[in-house]
Amino acid sequence: MATKNPNGEIVQRPEGTGEKVRPLRETVRDTIRLRIFEGHYAPGTRLVERDLAAEFHVSRLPVREALRMLRQEGIISDRNGRSAEVSALGAKDVADLFDVRNSLEVLACRLAATRASTEDLHKLEDLLGTAEEFLAKGSVVEAHRINSEFHDAITQIADNDFLRSALEPLQGRMHWLFRHASDLPELLQEHRALYLAIASGDPERAATQSASHIDKYREQFPADTCRPEPSHPKA
Repeated sequence: MATKNPNGEIVQRPEGTGEKVRPLRETVRDTIRLRIFEGHYAPGTRLVERDLAAEFHVSRLPVREALRMLRQEGIISDRNGRSAEVSALGAKDVADLFDVRNSLEVLACRLAATRASTEDLHKLEDLLGTAEEFLAKGSVVEAHRINSEFHDAITQIADNDFLRSALEPLQGRMHWLFRHASDLPELLQEHRALYLAIASGDPERAATQSASHIDKYREQFPADTCRPEPSHPKA
């Protein structure tokens, strides 16, 4: 099974550990995606299948599949029809993404308010608590990850396959937006207010809170994050 050693390298763990086996391509994808989100791979950076396979100590097949999935998410794109590079989001792309969020996520919150079970609400509350714990320890990356999971959980609770399929290709870019929230304590307060609105069972309250949350971060989104400025020249 795939795991990571202390050096951050992806390795295979022997079977029989009692843990659910996760496809290696997903572990590779998540590692590459995280590096992009954290700025280790800047927009325009070339991603070479052979080099990534050597770095992660895996064959080229899971890397190829991981890159394919990231292409579907729009996080990477083909470079001259041959190799992959990290995509850049322009100002219009960001504005368009916020418009989509304002439609689909508001709908997700509206549906979640009417369909959330007690177990669903406990899950949302647990995610909020976990994010607060990470923030208190200074684990900003982990707090961002949990905040993304909070939004994903709301989509799952909405229980609408068409909505889920519409959001799925955008998830990677959505998570990229989430990670640019600079004031995490305030973001957590916003998420707790959104949780309370969903827990109230009032779809209009949940929709209003969701729209307010999205619009607030649309106004605060830093424009300079949209500029494709690679940290080094393209190869």
